[in-house]
Formats: sequence, structure tokens, C-alpha cells
Amino acid sequence: MKKINNSVIALALFVGIANANAQEKKTLTLDEAVQLGIQNSKNLKIDAAKIEEATADLLEAKNRQLPELKVSGSYMYLPLKPNINIKLPGVSGDGGPEVHQVAYGSANLSVPIYSGGRIKYGIESAKYLVEASKLSTENDKVAIAYNVAQAYNNLFKANQSIKVLEENLTASQKRDETFLKMENNGIIARNDRLKANLQTSNIELQLLEAKNNYNIANINMDLLLGLPETTEIDVDQNYIEEGNEVKTIDYYINTARENRKDLQALDKQRQAAALGTKAAKAENLPSIAFTGGYVAADIPKFLTIYNAVNVGVGISYNLSNLWKENSSLKQSKAREMQLSATNELLNDNIKLDVNREYQNTDYSKKRIAVFEKSAEQANENYRITKNKYDNGLATMTELLDADAAQISANVGVINAKADAALAYRKLLQTTGTLTTK
Repeated sequence: MKKINNSVIALALFVGIANANAQEKKTLTLDEAVQLGIQNSKNLKIDAAKIEEATADLLEAKNRQLPELKVSGSYMYLPLKPNINIKLPGVSGDGGPEVHQVAYGSANLSVPIYSGGRIKYGIESAKYLVEASKLSTENDKVAIAYNVAQAYNNLFKANQSIKVLEENLTASQKRDETFLKMENNGIIARNDRLKANLQTSNIELQLLEAKNNYNIANINMDLLLGLPETTEIDVDQNYIEEGNEVKTIDYYINTARENRKDLQALDKQRQAAALGTKAAKAENLPSIAFTGGYVAADIPKFLTIYNAVNVGVGISYNLSNLWKENSSLKQSKAREMQLSATNELLNDNIKLDVNREYQNTDYSKKRIAVFEKSAEQANENYRITKNKYDNGLATMTELLDADAAQISANVGVINAKADAALAYRKLLQTTGTLTTK
């Protein structure tokens, strides 16, 4: 029997150690969490691929200004004797040599000299599009930084709620023990003791809900940061002190105009579209290129050619441009109009976003003062009600209501501070200055 008990104890210890190892704890500041979120973001990996694609398009545009050199060759076997009729003066045209094979090779070189600016405009346009892709990535980083901050804030609020509720649950359970003794001594009625028990049960339910919210918020953070889902994250509450100095609304609007990466990316796209219009116009112009070539042929017993080198200048012009409308030009102009309208809309949205988040930040800071005053009043009300109850001047219901109001007010202060810190970060996001480092 003793051996069995020892085995059970050993198994229990092993399970406990395994569970402890399975749930890894990691303490992260908000800035560290943002860095992890950016490092492991799936969206940024997609953005990186888009930058590579734009860079490849730029390389393709640059390649168009380089010489084209094409080499070709062929060998043919003729199983049947061909009928060769040579009609040169002094040369018999009947019969001719037996030809059974032909070898032919050529090399052609073309160096663009003038293309109406299509190549130059294409390269410059592609450069702007690469810059636009990079700026879009920076804009996505700012959005990710805020998303991580929002998840971090939810985790913090859930954790703080748990702490407050656990403290109040402990106090409520001790009060239940006291009331039970008072009931046994005939000091209070059983109904009053049951009311206190019900309050304890309500706190237990609130605690269960808070822990459930915390677990969901923790898993969300793990996924955002690329951490194993079993990682428990400890947050640093110092971030709630951010945003103490809020400047004027004009400052934030001007800052947004200077720093918003999506606005800058759109500007690069507009520049690329303008160059696209110039390139489309150039389609109506001729192309000039330096050309060169080399030809060699060998037909045994009949003909041999080598050192047949040619150089010159080639010009090409599509005469159909004279009666066909330039559809590329119309498309490019439409693209410019679309981007111009998008730019106006984005500027309006930036003004709206900054004003809205500025008001939300101001509102969030004012809420802190209101909640602190409310908590101070709730704590004092509970103290007074408790004294009255101890002296038989207040009912059990009044005491429990005062206790519930105290819990709610204290949790409200913590949440208000966290929400104010998050609102300030949202304001920074709308101005494009939310740090991603």
C-alpha cells in the first residue's frame, strides 16, 4: 500500500512539472511586443513579396535599354536530291551538285538609340512604384503596431480585472466566515448571511468571466506575436502612463500630412501614373536602333558563306497609329484622374481620423478623472456603510450594494487609464508617427 501511495505521489509530481513546463511565461513590454508582432507578421511577408515584384518590374524596365543580341543556327539533312536550277550567266542550270545537308547560323545585334522616351519613362515609373511599395509596407507596420497595442491593452485590462476580483473575492469569503459565526451566535438572521453568500457567488462568476477573457486575449497575443499558443504573457503596466502631454489639433493634422506613409505612397503612385501618360504618348513616335548582324552558311559541294557582317540603323513606326486612337494614353489619363480623386479623399479621411482620435484621446483622459473621483466616492461610501452596518444602522443589502459599487469603480479606474493610453496610440497611428521600433 505504501508503494502504491509513493507511485501516486511521484506521478502527481511528474504531471505537475509537465504542466508547469507546458505553460511558458514570458514578460514583455509593449515596445517588445510590437517588435515581435512586426517581425512575425504574415501581412508584412506579403508586403515583402510585393516589393520584390515591384523590384523585378524595375529590372525589366532597365533591361529594355540594354542591347539585344540573338544567335540562331540550324542544321538540315536532305534525304532526297533537291532540284537545283542556277540561272547565273555562264553557269549551267541543269543538274547541279548533290546536296544532302545544309548548315546555317546568324547573330543579330540591336541597340536602342531613340524610343520616344518610352524606356526612360518606364524606368522612372517603375522606381516610383518600388518606393510606393516600400511606403505601403511602412504604413502596414504602423497599423500592426497599433493592433498589437490594442491586444496588449485588452490583456492588461483582463489581468487587472482578475487581480481586483481576486482581492474582493478573498475579502468576501472572509466576510462570509464572519457572518456564519454571527448567525450561529444569533446576531444576524440566516437570510442576511445568504445575501452575503450570493454576493460572493456573483464575484466568483465575474472572476470566471475575467479569466476567460484573459485566456482569449492571451491566445490572441500569442498568435499576433508568433509565439506558441501555450505562452502566458506578463504585461508591463507602465505603458498606461503614456499620452500625458497632448498638443493642439493643428499640430497633429500637420504631422499627419508630413508623416502618413499611405499618403506618401499614393503620391509616388501619382508620379508613376504621370510618367505612364508620357510613355503612352511616346507610342505615337518612331523607334530608332543601331543594328548589326553576322551570317554564316555552309552547303557542302555547293555554297559556303562566312564573314557576312552587316551594320546599320533601323527605324520602325507603326502606321496604324495614324488612324487608331491611343487606348493606352486614355487608360493612363483615367488612372491619373482616379489617383487624384483618391488623394483628395485620403486627405479628407486623414482630417476626419485625426480629429476623431484627438477627441477620443481628450475624452479618455477626462474619463480617468471621473472614474478616480467615482472610485474615491465608492470607497468612502463602503467605509461609511460598513460602519453603519456594524452599528446596526444599515441593512445587509446596503452593505453588499456598496461593496459591488466599490469593485466596479476600482476596475473602472484601471480600465479608463488603459483605454486612455490606447487612445493616445491610436492618435499617433492616424498621424503616422506611432513608433514601430
